[in-house]
Amino acid sequence: MPMPSAGALAGLKVIDLTRVLGGPYCTMVLSDHGAEVIKIEPPQGDEVRDWGPPFHSHEEGGRDASYFIGVNRNKKSLALDLAQPEAREVLLTLLQGADVLTENFKPGTMEKWGLGYDTLSKRFPRLIHCRVSGFGAEGPLGGFPGYDAIVQAMVGLMSINGTPDSGPTRLATPVVDIGTGLFSAIAILMAVVERQRSGQGQFIDMTLHDCGMALLHPHAANYFLSGKRPVATGNPHPNLAPYDKYRTATCEIFIGTGNDATFRRMCVLLGNPGLADDPRFRSNADRMGNRAELSAIVQEIVAGEDGHALCSRLLANGLPAGPVLFFDEVAAAPHTAAREMVAEIGWYKGLNTPIKFGRTPGGARAAPPRFGADGEAVLARHGFTEQEIAELKAAGVLVTERRGGAAPKAQPKAAE
Repeated sequence: MPMPSAGALAGLKVIDLTRVLGGPYCTMVLSDHGAEVIKIEPPQGDEVRDWGPPFHSHEEGGRDASYFIGVNRNKKSLALDLAQPEAREVLLTLLQGADVLTENFKPGTMEKWGLGYDTLSKRFPRLIHCRVSGFGAEGPLGGFPGYDAIVQAMVGLMSINGTPDSGPTRLATPVVDIGTGLFSAIAILMAVVERQRSGQGQFIDMTLHDCGMALLHPHAANYFLSGKRPVATGNPHPNLAPYDKYRTATCEIFIGTGNDATFRRMCVLLGNPGLADDPRFRSNADRMGNRAELSAIVQEIVAGEDGHALCSRLLANGLPAGPVLFFDEVAAAPHTAAREMVAEIGWYKGLNTPIKFGRTPGGARAAPPRFGADGEAVLARHGFTEQEIAELKAAGVLVTERRGGAAPKAQPKAAE
């Protein structure tokens, strides 16, 4: 259903050249809250349109993968062959009145095209230019391509995930890409606020490498203070106990205690109040030193319980606990519905925004666009005549049907 509010970012115009995940996730966050996002795709399209199955087949023809659908709602799609100078002139026209330009080309590509920030800022001094790349332009890794899993490996995220038996393990969700998208959205909004004071835009240099490292709390903090290399501990928390997964008669559950008072409450609720007075478990430091023994005791206590009922009872008494659910269970859960976390618009169904404004609510407003679906309308709104649009189409500058094959060298692989 259409949102009742124009959104907190209504009036913000974003020209989005990003593909894959990090950049598109950022611009979806902005579009969820009213920003106008014009997604400019290369002739072959955003490659994640093909990252399936599953696919959604459009009545008009063509299909898009769930990977694309999940992060591109609320946007308008226009396809330009930026390898052609005429297309770059079209882009410059679209940038008139734009607040933000986002792109994730290999560092140096925009400069090669005469579209680097130093050039654009002279023509559009209020423009905020956000570049997302794998490692940035400088440094030993500068200019190298970055993919989520590769960066997870290189910044240490894999080394703290998994178990001693499994060894370093990739987090199943692309946390580096999504984290980069979120950090980028925050950075853009900071620049918008600063521009209100200075009247000037600025360049924002976002990398998967830096954002991946920023996700390493508390492991980095532990290392800086202790000098000990962080290692994978599986489900247990590196700084708290008990904070772990347990088997019950009906399901697996997770119980977490954040302080001594919570631990004492847990012992009472589990029917073993004397456990809190055991010298091995009186303080969190004691419990960390005897974590294996404590975990075994808690496991024995809960093994015969109905896990769902137990978690409900623990939560009702102020103890953090919850059943380990699969996503189909989460999507159908009553609280998911109460929080409006699943959005439906016609054929489209996806996760809704977690950002809940009281006065200017946002969220899913329009289904993800078909490739190039809005090109002619966007150009017409920016002053192009019907004849000019027809000429751009005939010259292959404005693309309306996806071209096959890999991305041409002039439009290099994007950072994820």
